[in-house]
Amino acid sequence: MSTPAPAAQPQSTRRTLLLASIGAVAVGGAAYGGATWWQSRQAQPAPRVAGAKGDRPIVVSGDGIRGPKGMVWVPGGVFQMGSDSKMAQPNEKPAHPVQVQGFWMDRAHVTNAQFREFVNATHYVTTAERKPDWETIRVQSPPGTPMPPEGAMVAGAMVFVGTDKPVNLNDWSQWWQYMPGANWKAPQGPGSSIEGKDDHPVVQVSYEDALAYAKWANKRLPTEAEWEFAARGGLEQATYAWGDDYQPNGQPMANIWDRTAKGRFPVVSAKAGGAIGTQPVGTFLPNGYGLVDMTGNAWQWVADWYRSDYFQLQSRAQGGKPIDNPTGPQDSWDPEDASAPPAAPRRVTRGGSFLCNEDYCLSYRPSARRGNDPFNPMSHIGFRLVSDAPRPAS
Repeated sequence: MSTPAPAAQPQSTRRTLLLASIGAVAVGGAAYGGATWWQSRQAQPAPRVAGAKGDRPIVVSGDGIRGPKGMVWVPGGVFQMGSDSKMAQPNEKPAHPVQVQGFWMDRAHVTNAQFREFVNATHYVTTAERKPDWETIRVQSPPGTPMPPEGAMVAGAMVFVGTDKPVNLNDWSQWWQYMPGANWKAPQGPGSSIEGKDDHPVVQVSYEDALAYAKWANKRLPTEAEWEFAARGGLEQATYAWGDDYQPNGQPMANIWDRTAKGRFPVVSAKAGGAIGTQPVGTFLPNGYGLVDMTGNAWQWVADWYRSDYFQLQSRAQGGKPIDNPTGPQDSWDPEDASAPPAAPRRVTRGGSFLCNEDYCLSYRPSARRGNDPFNPMSHIGFRLVSDAPRPAS
């Protein structure tokens, strides 16, 4: 596989494209610090997987009596968080020991059907359905940035639109648009719908939306450490959630942008056959804990604030000793987005999406991590939740 550029998920995109309407910011490669860093990397052999087949975890599924229904038990333990692979970006390094306690986790992303049940019960209005709030945009903007004109402040969300021919991958604004009217019920904007997609991950939900659903469901977002431990499925430092082989026996293992099936990213062509987008949860095999789509399909919000240097800080502070149940930093720091203040609020997203690919994004790896504006819903971001319900009986 070739080495990729940074990622298929732009940062602060709602803010960037709204402000671009008044010429306050420029869009393009600055949003990620340049694609050339990834292109300079050389692939290395995949890391070794710990444990023989007989050591694989026993899948424990909740049935509503012995554990929450629709959730699986993640037993916890000590693991190496992050990665020192040459495939890893600096924000994934260094690998360092972390300990998490056991917890229940949703087997799959929260689906459109589940989110509809929440909205019907609470009459909740999502971020994408509201007029953008200037204060949430202002904190993501350089000091002194003027407020966009009233006409630009319309409800909507970021939508992947693709291109009709190959383009320079340093400018993500060529394949993303702020789409008025886009929301969880119309993920691609006016005229689109989720009809017939009850079992797809809900997308176009912000961090705030995920918290509201979690409160209603009496659950919570996982910490970044819990998420990565769960995604690894008991495989120590494996490249993917299923092991080290990208496609074992030629079998696809996640909903990502596979060049062979869909052509070159981000070109939307007849070759893709309309297959660019989410797929039903559980289309692919589960990992060792029984979790499906931990990577691919849709990015997942997790609880932590995002600092690009957090793993470095943690590793130095602990001196090689396992960090017990880390809950993330106290603030955000992300110098990679040159058009926003480094301390602009960011929450962690994990797992990659249907847009991740070998040309531009290898975030369908358990260690891959990214920060995102918590008020920035997008057509490839969803979530799943965890519960602190009692552990299953032995």
